[in-house]
Amino acid sequence: MEPICAINREVGSGREIASIEIPRIGLGVWMMNGPNECKNAVINAISIGYRMIDTARSYGNEEEVGEAIRESGIDRSEITVVTKLRRIHAVSYESAIEHCGISLEKLGIDKIDLYLVHAPPEDPDAREPVWRAMEDLLEAGLVKTIGVSNYGVNHLHDLKSYAKILPCVNQVELNPWIQRPELHSATREIGAITMAYSPLARGQKANDPEISEISKKIGCTGAQAAIRWCLDQGAVVIPKSSNPSRQQENLESMGVNIDQVRNEIDLLDSNHVSGWDPTVEP
Repeated sequence: MEPICAINREVGSGREIASIEIPRIGLGVWMMNGPNECKNAVINAISIGYRMIDTARSYGNEEEVGEAIRESGIDRSEITVVTKLRRIHAVSYESAIEHCGISLEKLGIDKIDLYLVHAPPEDPDAREPVWRAMEDLLEAGLVKTIGVSNYGVNHLHDLKSYAKILPCVNQVELNPWIQRPELHSATREIGAITMAYSPLARGQKANDPEISEISKKIGCTGAQAAIRWCLDQGAVVIPKSSNPSRQQENLESMGVNIDQVRNEIDLLDSNHVSGWDPTVEP
């Protein structure tokens, strides 16, 4: 599948401020904290064709991601690095600027390809200055593009009232069991792409009997059917796995066709939240 273009646009005029090409599938590295687990996972993923790595300050593995990219033998310009401003650091303009610098240092890179606010700041009064910091980081050239994560419909609407530049991505949990059509639509309406994390509900649906039966009809695995469903929604998908065979399986989802069983997968929606869900907060 061709990469998708993520664009930061100016509020009001719609003028393009910044953009990057994003691969349709990337590697998520949440909860990879064993000895060299993250580093080895990233090195393997890059070796088989992954070109986007999604990490975060809160994951505690930005250093390993940076080391793996440097040791991969692939030019840095070919790899999209995504990281996030930790929620406990999203408290002020100054804190957001400071912690972007720390992430850059930990990653060992001079520019973050896509920098996200990990969740709406808990203090509503901090949301505007934090986003202003994101805009200034973009203008300063420390990041190529900016976006948000775990923003709900109300957060996106509020952001439009104070932003000068709109986010190019909203990263949220999206999968056949939590399809979120309203949020997906609101994300598109502000010109952003939905980036889907936990396509198997943090592994809770990895052995789900319903999608296993559905996927057998088209000769793929349940995981591949779930990932392909996300891709067909127009989302970028970042499945997490440190298992080489699972990484390959996930990557091959791009070659799966679920047209024959799409209606059956659509019926799996049960608003199943696998964990943290700031999208529903005030």
